[in-house]
Amino acid sequence: MSQSVIPTSLQPLGAESRDDNIWAEFTQETLALTKRLFIQLQRRPTTLMAGIIQPLMWLILFGALFHNAPQGLFGGDVNYGQFLAPGVIVFTAFSGALNAGLPVMFDREFGFLNRLLVAPLSTRYSIVAASTIYIISLAFVQTVVIVGASAVLGAGLPGVAGLSMIAAIVFLIVFGVTALSLGLAFALPGHIELIAVIFVTNLPLLFASTALAPLSFMTHWLQWIAALNPLTYAIEPIRYLYLHAAWGFGSPVMQAPWGEMNLAVMLLVLVLFDGAVLALIQPLLKRRFA
Repeated sequence: MSQSVIPTSLQPLGAESRDDNIWAEFTQETLALTKRLFIQLQRRPTTLMAGIIQPLMWLILFGALFHNAPQGLFGGDVNYGQFLAPGVIVFTAFSGALNAGLPVMFDREFGFLNRLLVAPLSTRYSIVAASTIYIISLAFVQTVVIVGASAVLGAGLPGVAGLSMIAAIVFLIVFGVTALSLGLAFALPGHIELIAVIFVTNLPLLFASTALAPLSFMTHWLQWIAALNPLTYAIEPIRYLYLHAAWGFGSPVMQAPWGEMNLAVMLLVLVLFDGAVLALIQPLLKRRFA
């Protein structure tokens, strides 16, 4: 007896087809949510303007503050403008990413998030992806302005490969901090608490990093804190790219209290930071809100 053959067109969809459908739905959801964020930005362009003006003020005012610093204070022929620019790039991106949870928190309070969560989303990570795309887009605009302004102010300009690596580093730090901010938006009871967390953590993380001063300027206990601060793992590689035209993944970037760290290790730390944050917020994304 001959076995009947089911036509290919009538066979159930395989795992590969289902995966393709999930990715297509995830992409569609992410693009729709990202478009909504950009529409909000178009209606409130002052958000972007403030995000550009503030780092320019940092560059100009702090550069003027340390203009007469002794030559060689920061090592070699490095002037403070060259030292400061990477810190301003990372801290500006970090501040924007830390505020990423505020729109989600306001959506919670106005009831829009509940309607979004009961929709048949393929995954709630589309909310994280949309916010990340939005924040990283703003961060790249800010980074371009800061790099251009710092070049005019005498900090120099990295090569194409260096600029590409700077973009990758900015992406890594923004991705992790954005995900963390969104997790806080799901975990905290309201926007007052989220704003309080932002204010409490923003400046301490800045001063406990190498954004404004090298590790060698700090007391021993602060050196350890700064060497564990994720911002330092973004600032120091970018600073190295600014100061060294010839670089590689094995290039020694930072002398931490426990030993020397190269570029590859510092990038790996940023990747692990992002992975840890995603794992941490996963239970929060499953929360239901009354």
